[in-house]
Amino acid sequence: MTELSQERSDVCLLSGDIGNRMFDRYKEVAPKRFLNCGIAEANMMSMAAGMALSGLRPVVYTITPFTTTRCLEQIRTGVAYHEAPVVIVGTGSGLSYAELGATHHSLEDLAILRCIPNLQVCAPADSLELEAQLRQAIAEGQPTYIRIGKKGEPDLLTGRTPLAIGKANLLKQGEKILLLGIGPILSEALQASTMLEDQGIQLAIASMGSIKPLDHHFLHQCVAEGYSHWISLEEHHQTGGLGSVLLEWLSDQQISTIQLNRMGIGDHFVHQLGNQKFVRQSEELNATAITKLVQSL
Repeated sequence: MTELSQERSDVCLLSGDIGNRMFDRYKEVAPKRFLNCGIAEANMMSMAAGMALSGLRPVVYTITPFTTTRCLEQIRTGVAYHEAPVVIVGTGSGLSYAELGATHHSLEDLAILRCIPNLQVCAPADSLELEAQLRQAIAEGQPTYIRIGKKGEPDLLTGRTPLAIGKANLLKQGEKILLLGIGPILSEALQASTMLEDQGIQLAIASMGSIKPLDHHFLHQCVAEGYSHWISLEEHHQTGGLGSVLLEWLSDQQISTIQLNRMGIGDHFVHQLGNQKFVRQSEELNATAITKLVQSL
C-alpha cells in the first residue's frame, strides 16, 4: 500500500480501527489518504463507495467478518451495484483469530460474497499472490474482495508466474490425486505431500487464487491430465466456498469421471477455543487429516 500510494495519487486506505501501527510507513507517505473510520464498518464501506465514485481508489481494511457480513448491504448496494472500484481486504480470515471465538471466525464470507454480481472474490495463498491481486484490482478498477491470513504465513508461490486474479498455479506435480486450495491453509497441503511422498504417493497441489473469476482453462487442463480424484481445501465452511464452486463447475461441464472430496469446516459453529493450529487439528483441517484422506482414496 505504501508503494501504491507513491505510484498513484488516487489510492486511499480506510481502516476499521485496526492495523494502525502497521500503517505508520504508509501514513508518512500519504497522511491525508489514511482514514481510521473506527468500529463503524457499514459507514466505512459507504464512505469507500462514495470516494470510489468520486474518482479515488479506496482500499478498505479490517478483520474479515467486520468488513464482510457486518456491512453486507453496503457492499452489495453501495459498491457492487454501482461497480465502484473499491478493494475490500479482510484480514485474519478463516480461523486466524481462532482463540477469539465464533464472532471473529470468517467461515461464510466466500459463500456470501460470490453471490453478489460485479464483485471479484479472491483468496491469495501468500503475500506474493496478494500483492499481484491488489495491484491488478486497483489498476483495473473492478470491485474486489481479498481475504487474507493474519501475519507470518510463508510464501508458497515463489518463482511462479504469472500471479493474477483468476489465474491458478500448480505448486506440485502429482499422480491421480489433485488438491485444489485457496488461502494460506495450502501450507498444510504441502506438509501433507511431504508425508505422503515417504509412502510413495505423489499428491498434486494447486492454488486457485480466486473463486470469482475461476480459472476455467486450468481446470480443463487438470481434467485432460487425468487427475481422477480432486480434493478442495479451504479454511471456510464446506457449503458455498471453493468446494461448491468446483462441484458446480464439474456439473456445468457435464464431467462425471472425477470424484471430488471437500475439506472445510462442517455445518456448525466452532465452539472450541485455542490457537489456529489447535482448531485446525480439532476440525480435521490440517496436514494429518489431508494425509489420511489421500491414503483412503
